[in-house]
Formats: sequence, structure tokens, C-alpha cells
Amino acid sequence: MSDRSELAGLRILLVEDDFFIAMDMSELLQSHGAEVLGPIGKVDQAVAFIDENAGRFDAVVLDMNLHGLKTYPVADALILHGVPFVFTTGYSADAVDVAYRGHPRCEKPVNTKALLHALTR
Repeated sequence: MSDRSELAGLRILLVEDDFFIAMDMSELLQSHGAEVLGPIGKVDQAVAFIDENAGRFDAVVLDMNLHGLKTYPVADALILHGVPFVFTTGYSADAVDVAYRGHPRCEKPVNTKALLHALTR
């Protein structure tokens, strides 16, 4: 049984294009107390959502690649609005653009403890 208090009260936006991963990730975040927004699976839609809703969510779980496009424009919007985020990716650390290496990254398949730590730090 999970500790629902780990993410209690947090609204987390999920940006993920794979339906099954998004469903699993949503269940995982909810099982730890988060309210999940999304998923959003396209870069332009994610940027628009962030620009229109900044301040209405606490953090973002951001897949590094949506339909073959890097999500750096999404990361830039989050940085602009001061919203913390965690990249999820199948890529190794050296595949991340140098400008974004300081942000937390969890490799897929995502380790629950690592993700929770990244979201609560």
C-alpha cells in the first residue's frame, strides 16, 4: 500500500504521448495523493496549456520526446513560469541538451521512488 501523503495536495501536469505510459503514470501519481492534469501529448498543446494555466498546477512530469519532437519548448515555458518539472525519458543523461541537464530526469521505465523524490525535492 502506498503512502498517499507523499504528493498530497499537489496538482501535477502530465505531458506524455504514450497512452499506456500516461495511464500508468496517472495511476501512480494519484496513488501517492496527487491530482493529475492531462495527459497532454503534443508540444504545442502543452506550451499553450502552460501559458494559459500557469499557477494552477505545482509540477510537471514531462516526457522528453513527444511524437518525435524534443520537448524543450515545453521545458522553456515551464522555466519561464517558474514551474518545476521532471523529465522522463528513455535517453541517457548525455542525450539531454546541456542547457537542460540541471533538471531532474527519470529514465523509463520510471522508478517510483526516484520520481517521487524528484517531485518532492
